[in-house]
Amino acid sequence: MGKVVLVTGAARQLGGRFVRRVGRAPGVDRVIAVDAVPPEHDLGGAEFVRVDIRRPAIGRVLAEHAVDTVVHMDVTGTPLGTGGRTAVKETNVIGTMQLLGACQKSPAVRRLVVKSSTSVYGSAPRDPAVFTETTVPKSLPSGGFAKDTVEVEGYVRGFARRRPDVAVCVLRFANILGASADSPLAEYLSLPVLPTVFGYDPRLQFVHEDDVVEVLLLASDEPRRATLNSGTFNVAGDGVLLLSQCSRRLGRPTVPVPLPAVNWVGTALRTVGVSDFSPEQIRLLTHGRVVSTVQMRETLGFEPAYTTAEAFADFARGQGDGLLPPETVARTVDRLSTLVSKELIRHG
Repeated sequence: MGKVVLVTGAARQLGGRFVRRVGRAPGVDRVIAVDAVPPEHDLGGAEFVRVDIRRPAIGRVLAEHAVDTVVHMDVTGTPLGTGGRTAVKETNVIGTMQLLGACQKSPAVRRLVVKSSTSVYGSAPRDPAVFTETTVPKSLPSGGFAKDTVEVEGYVRGFARRRPDVAVCVLRFANILGASADSPLAEYLSLPVLPTVFGYDPRLQFVHEDDVVEVLLLASDEPRRATLNSGTFNVAGDGVLLLSQCSRRLGRPTVPVPLPAVNWVGTALRTVGVSDFSPEQIRLLTHGRVVSTVQMRETLGFEPAYTTAEAFADFARGQGDGLLPPETVARTVDRLSTLVSKELIRHG
């Protein structure tokens, strides 16, 4: 018999895409797609089970279907439907605790893949230029989705110690973008005008949602060697983009805000629907974050199809034109930069 794969977060677009993809994979007999709400998209040949992973009922689902592979995708920074930040945190943290507790009790479970985020590294002024999987953050995230991911990974490490017979793979994704991206940073980049932190131009990395689906598929498959898909891996497209480059490519004007006023701006953005403009998100837009993907290539054996710039370009195409044509924004920014530089030199 083939594998029985359970996927959480199936009602989200990315979860639905992975459910359809893994259902076509060789060696997969059945796919059990779970979420607290029914999906509005097609799940292919998967069986949908409506269950809230925050409840003990998830254990019965694992047992009834003899699940041997769990792909936990219900770790996210944006609410589904009318849920707010509290519901998101509960699903991320309490839901993960319940799911891992159920996996621990299930003798059939042999593989666990967890969708995490590079936000676990935080963003601080004295951060290294590039984070590796073993880099210790200068300061742990204090709130929002970033803090959720730190807690989630802590529970996953505990599970791995208690069930050493289970292959555990944690994928730390850079900011996910694409035509249907659903993330706090995608919400921010979709604003008609982008507030930025005055005096800072952070480096950012992106990973395309197509690559997210493919690397999750690889991690959930049988390993070619013992260490292939066990461990923690950064996942990002090649290269980096500055926030200023992102705004110009989107054709979005920016509004530089002095650092002391940024928290007030974050509060204002949350009132217009940006779900996770937390202090950690603000730190990302101040200091940026870049991670090494050497282990992704050499150990996991994955090569992304999209670079950071290509992933961003696909996202930008889905956004339509900005308030101003990109060429106009670029010329204006260049002109202002030249004038400012001349003034600085003149007053030297």
